[in-house]
Amino acid sequence: MTINRQIIKEIIKEKISTPDALSALKRNFSKKNKVKIPTNIILLKAYYSMIKNGETKRSASIENLLKVRKVRSQSGVVVVAVLTKDFGCPGKCLYCPTEKGMPKSYLSNEPAVMRAILNKFDPYKQVKMRLQALENSGHPIDKIELIIIGGTFGSLPDKYRLWFVKRCYQSANTFAANSKAPTFAKAMAGKQITNPKWFDMLTIPSGVEGQTPNSKSQTLKKAQQLNEKAKHRIVGITVETRPDYINEKEILKLRELGGTRVELGVQSIYDDVLKLNRRGHNVSQTICATKLLKDAGFKINYHLMPNLPGATMVRDKKMFKEIFANPDFQPDILKIYPTVVVKNSKLYNWWKRGKYKPYSDKKLLNLLIDIKKGIPPYVRIMRLVRDIPAQSIIAGSKISNLRQIIEQKTRQDVLRCRCIRCREIKEVKSEKFPPKADAPRAQKVKVKSLKIVRRNYNASGGKEIFLSFEDTKKDKLFALLRLRIPSFAFRASEDKPSKKHFIGALQNAAIIREVHTYGQTVPIAKKSKTAAQHIGLGKQLIAEAERIARDEFKIKKIAVISGVGVRDYYRKLGYGLKDEYMVKSL
Repeated sequence: MTINRQIIKEIIKEKISTPDALSALKRNFSKKNKVKIPTNIILLKAYYSMIKNGETKRSASIENLLKVRKVRSQSGVVVVAVLTKDFGCPGKCLYCPTEKGMPKSYLSNEPAVMRAILNKFDPYKQVKMRLQALENSGHPIDKIELIIIGGTFGSLPDKYRLWFVKRCYQSANTFAANSKAPTFAKAMAGKQITNPKWFDMLTIPSGVEGQTPNSKSQTLKKAQQLNEKAKHRIVGITVETRPDYINEKEILKLRELGGTRVELGVQSIYDDVLKLNRRGHNVSQTICATKLLKDAGFKINYHLMPNLPGATMVRDKKMFKEIFANPDFQPDILKIYPTVVVKNSKLYNWWKRGKYKPYSDKKLLNLLIDIKKGIPPYVRIMRLVRDIPAQSIIAGSKISNLRQIIEQKTRQDVLRCRCIRCREIKEVKSEKFPPKADAPRAQKVKVKSLKIVRRNYNASGGKEIFLSFEDTKKDKLFALLRLRIPSFAFRASEDKPSKKHFIGALQNAAIIREVHTYGQTVPIAKKSKTAAQHIGLGKQLIAEAERIARDEFKIKKIAVISGVGVRDYYRKLGYGLKDEYMVKSL
């Protein structure tokens, strides 16, 4: 029996349940047998081999214990980022690097970009290799949040976009079969899979395996239909684009592809700052894009850049307050990217001439602390710093763990960040089930102590109702739902009919823009005693949203902007597919 198998047997025998206990066990075995301490990925490989040979049974607690980088699946889904090829960028922004062969604003040494380069920007291979890396690291990969990066998605040729997204669906659809192919297993047996430092850029040089005979002739619609019942389902698709590229026609195209969220490169809400930085769009276009997207049910993620040329500390603070005080904005999600200077950008020349000076680390930290304290509880801060390697940053903050530093500094503050990410549950040991000691670092919470919290706010001419299941005593969020009563133009009243919606299924309909249960990802149709998923929280929120739309607003129809991989879930709740939305009469 190998050392790795012995360690797995000892984990089972001694009921090892914490990372510290696991580390001690590995050190003891290593010292005793005079071998290198095995990584968790190597132990996972041995564990899966033992299951295959009938030496042990699957154990959720062991898989959770050995999981690498648990944060990858702690928000209920696994994120797979894929990069499009460079087709040129319509923007001429001061701060964006322009590296040959790279989509503008991306650097070749960023982790996601390196994966794309190694896979020659092939979407099929990018998805497949990322899923393999996640699976080999112990993460369930049933629910995939696909994020398509590479700059302005709306500027890419329609034919390329359709092909790119179709290949992503095909990769997810065929992954289960492909991963069992002998050539695939052989390729994955190298050093890259057993070394954690390669986790973020895992790839296979050969891409011949896994192609299906009809993959070229298969339509996007067929690939989507197959994904509805596939083992690995794409539950949401995010694209990034500019405000001036959003219009009714573009939104219809995004829905055809299965898009559910849009990341808007807003950067600033001041026209003079946008003009100075040569953004090529204005604030009114941001406001218009936000309204159109919300009335189509999309979740909206603003990219905002403090410390742009023309901005000041005072104006930056004011900008973040204005975004949530003004109903014309009100994004659901934020990515905050403090401006940095990199080579191959016009800003680099400004900095060299002394025309631009970034904030000091201390000033930036104080600014971000102030910003985070003012974020509403219905907003998620997804990122606080761009993933640019420190060696590429010529001027500006090189601190990559700003979020953790801020959390440490504000832990004892009465006023601290209450964004969704800061409050979402990670792991939960539910007292609804028989208690077990197999949830490392789990937080003990009584499911029956959860309550539905409702928050109302006005946004883009409509009403937003944010429903969430929370443990209010511990300020922990378990599940959420975003219900939109559309802008007045698309709602009938006693004295005037509604304007015709540009999407037929949404005419006179309330729209559910998001339903999400947090905590460790649980495979489709499974339940876990240490996770909040699949215990009915989402269904209860949907039922409450239906009641609000019907009883309070007298709306007779409700629609959900559902990802392709979640359509079956809504069918079980009485919804049917129409115009790419799941729709139900109330």
